[in-house]
This record gives sequence, structure tokens and C-alpha cells, in this order.
Amino acid sequence: MTTPSDCPAPEPLVDSYGRTVDTVRIAVTSACNLRCTYCLREVERTPSPPLPELDMKRMKRLIGVLGQTGFRKIRLTGGEPLLRRDLVELVSMAKSTPGITQVKITTNGLLLEPRLRELLDSGLDGVNLSLDTLEAGRFSAISRRDEFHKVRRALDALLERPELRVKINMLLLRGINHDEIPAFVELTRTHAITVRFMELQPFDDHQIWRTGRFMGADMIREHLYRAFPDLAPVTGTDTEHYSFRIPGFQGSVAIIPAYSRNFCNRCSRLRVTANGRLVSCLYRQESIDLLPFLEEATPDEKLRALITEAVRRKPKDGLKNAHDHVAQSMSQIGG
Repeated sequence: MTTPSDCPAPEPLVDSYGRTVDTVRIAVTSACNLRCTYCLREVERTPSPPLPELDMKRMKRLIGVLGQTGFRKIRLTGGEPLLRRDLVELVSMAKSTPGITQVKITTNGLLLEPRLRELLDSGLDGVNLSLDTLEAGRFSAISRRDEFHKVRRALDALLERPELRVKINMLLLRGINHDEIPAFVELTRTHAITVRFMELQPFDDHQIWRTGRFMGADMIREHLYRAFPDLAPVTGTDTEHYSFRIPGFQGSVAIIPAYSRNFCNRCSRLRVTANGRLVSCLYRQESIDLLPFLEEATPDEKLRALITEAVRRKPKDGLKNAHDHVAQSMSQIGG
């Protein structure tokens, strides 16, 4: 008798522009334990009830169908994914799903260090740590929380795990933290990690986007070359449009043009929001509500058709055709 694990994995889907789409970012919660100035207000202007989250049963159904449809890579995000008490079980379930070869998380690190060992035991392949400063005072100013010591412990724990694929995501704000570029690059001297410098995006709940803090990819690159003139360009991932190594350093650095989006033509992902909406593009408001279809009565074929339709809807260049109003915060769509 043939079991699902004996069957060859399906080919990844290809969108209307010839791009292979094999990655899904799943927001497992919209809640966050930081209130970063470029993402969330300290107090919501119009408080709203928490979004319903996909429970383990629905999450298992969703990831199972994604594996059947040709998806290989899952990234669990938030909000802050470690606020889910069952995150370890989610990682283990995803990693054991036929067709899924890679499971990673993106986290702010506050809750990571005490749970890192069990996450590794569950099969976690990689961690993206969102960290915008190495100074405690600045951390408090940016995140509105005096919790830097917890994130520093998480960073140190990650640096001690060479078997884990680790990326540090630093969102740059001109006049606030851009002078720390050299310090972040120094982390790659003795550790085989990737430090990624990211542009600000307009998902800040109308707080900082129009204050002149934006620092574009070209300016970031100038600062990098000024501090490290011997930067050597290398090939990074699809989102890492500019990637570099420094001779003698173990790791690498990259620039993510998160707003200028000159990598849209290589986009290989879909997103699922915490309340089960399937999103084809970060800059498109339209989405497909999967929640009603994640019940046992819905055939897998129907779910696969919805996912295939989302891939078909992917625009060639989402930012170029974006509407004036997009999501207010990255926590709404998965960071």
C-alpha cells in the first residue's frame, strides 16, 4: 500500500509570470509583545477585538494541503509567533508534513532563549531575529519596552548554534540607528550568520513613515562601503537584492529593499494571515478567506484550487500597482 510519504512530492506551482512559488509565510498570531514605532501604536486608536487564530487542527489541514500543492518552505511569523503556546508543536507538525522540507520562524526574540532547545528538537531549520539595535536605551525607545536583556540572551544563544540558519533583520531608521551598521556587520566576523539591513515600509500605523526616517537601499549601501571598502558582492536569496561578504569574515550581509521592492519580479511566496486569509502580494488588499474551507467537510481539491488561484493572482510588480491604502501594520498580515 502506498503512503503519502512514499508518493513523489508535486511540482511547485508557477505563476502567470513564470515564477516558481514554493514558500508560504503563515502568521500564527497577530498579537505582539513589543510596540515598535514603525509597526504598532502604544495604544490603538480604535480598539478592536483580537482576530481569531487558526487552531492546531486547522493549521495542520492547511499545511498538509500546502504540501500537497507543491509548497516546500514554511515560515511561521506573527505578530510574535512565540506567543503561541503550541509553537513547538506547530513546528514539529509542519516539519513532518509530506512535501514540506523547511520550517523557519521570524521572532523578536523576547521569548526565544528559554524555548530554543525544544524548537531545535522539533526540527526547526532557521530563525530570523528582528533586532534593530545593540543598545539597551535605543531598544526601549524603538520598541517602547525595556526588554533588551532578553533579546540579547536570545542573540547570544543563536550565535552558539552553528547548525541553525540564522539571519538578523535590522530595520534602519535614519538618524535613529543607522550609525550601528558597522556593529551589526561585526557580528558576521566570527559567526556564519546573515545580517540583513531593511528599508522601512509604510505599514507603521501612521507613526513614522512621513517623518524623514526612511533610509533607502542606495544610502544603506553607501554606508556599508564607507565602513567596509572591501565588501565583495555575492548572490543572496531572492529578497536579498544586494548581498556581500567581507574577506576573512564567516558570515554575510545583505540589503532588503523592502519598500523599493526591486525584487518583486522574483517573488516566490504567498502569505496567510493569522485569521486565515490567503494573500498573494504584500501590496494588494485582495485576499482569499480560507477559514470556511478548513473544515473536514471541504475536499482537499477545493483548498488546492483556492491556493492555485492565489498563485495565479500574484501581480508582476505589486508595489507599482498598489492602492493608496494598504494594511496599517505588518502585524495584520504577518511580519
